[in-house]
Amino acid sequence: MDTYREVILIMAATIRVATPLVIAALAGMFSERAGVIDLALEGKMLAAAFASAAVAAVTGSAWMGLGAGVAAAVFLGLVVAFACVTHRGNQVVAAMAVNIMVAGLAPTLALAWFEQGGQTPQLDLPGQRFLGLPWPWAQAARAHPLPGLAYAELVSGHSPIVYLAAIVVPASAWVLYRTRFGLRLRAVGENPLAVDTAGISVNALRYQACLISGVLCGVAGTYISTVASAGFVRDMTAGKGYLALAALIFGKWRPYPTLAACLLFAFADAGAARLQGVALPGVGVVPVQFIIALPYILTVLLLAGFVGESVAPRAVGVPYSKEK
Repeated sequence: MDTYREVILIMAATIRVATPLVIAALAGMFSERAGVIDLALEGKMLAAAFASAAVAAVTGSAWMGLGAGVAAAVFLGLVVAFACVTHRGNQVVAAMAVNIMVAGLAPTLALAWFEQGGQTPQLDLPGQRFLGLPWPWAQAARAHPLPGLAYAELVSGHSPIVYLAAIVVPASAWVLYRTRFGLRLRAVGENPLAVDTAGISVNALRYQACLISGVLCGVAGTYISTVASAGFVRDMTAGKGYLALAALIFGKWRPYPTLAACLLFAFADAGAARLQGVALPGVGVVPVQFIIALPYILTVLLLAGFVGESVAPRAVGVPYSKEK
């Protein structure tokens, strides 16, 4: 029974850790399906984490924080679109510029506004964070491990953003593969000339994709600072944007395989947290540095040797110039 309980707890932690990865990876999927490389996932998430935490701390409302986080990420998404779509700039350079700018600007603004060493005040008051939503009979179900504990830990008690992530995955698949907009979005990432010839604006579609990516990154960043943590600290995204991009590549730019990749990376992260301080037979106590690096090591190994052939959209990263 102890093993069963441990498995359930690790699975619950996996769901919580995977939530920002899933949302960010889907953000990148929309952008890259339209032909725009989304290396700025990290910067947009970090900006959203700062904006949401700052606004929630000042207003006392997590929902106001969510709005600010989405607005910040959308703004940066439009900045990238302006540089790369309108002016046909190098997409990798523009995205990395956003990441570097936000990494320095967010803690600087936090220091100037709150004078707490580059971080926002702790979100401890009611309403400043998104708390878990208990489902009916969840507390009583804990007394019955099979299946009560699974219901109480895996289904009940998560924040609204976790349930939103569960909805976004099938919604994204439906939009991409069952709607006219999704068909056009996929087409502009494969053959923008054909889309342009059909009388559809390539730039408009790419701007819309960057807008969707910004909204989703805003939600993911808000989750990091108002659910997983209780405020903003420097570099708190800790490479999650790059992990989300790796999951997108591992999932071959498709929603459900990308979800599976995010869950795999999150499971490694959650399992690594459980290994801290544990002595393994014949090994001893695993160094904490190795445990922290384990999800990233897994990412490199999977992408290097087990992902197989992963073909990106043909026009991704290629600026489109309308022929005269």
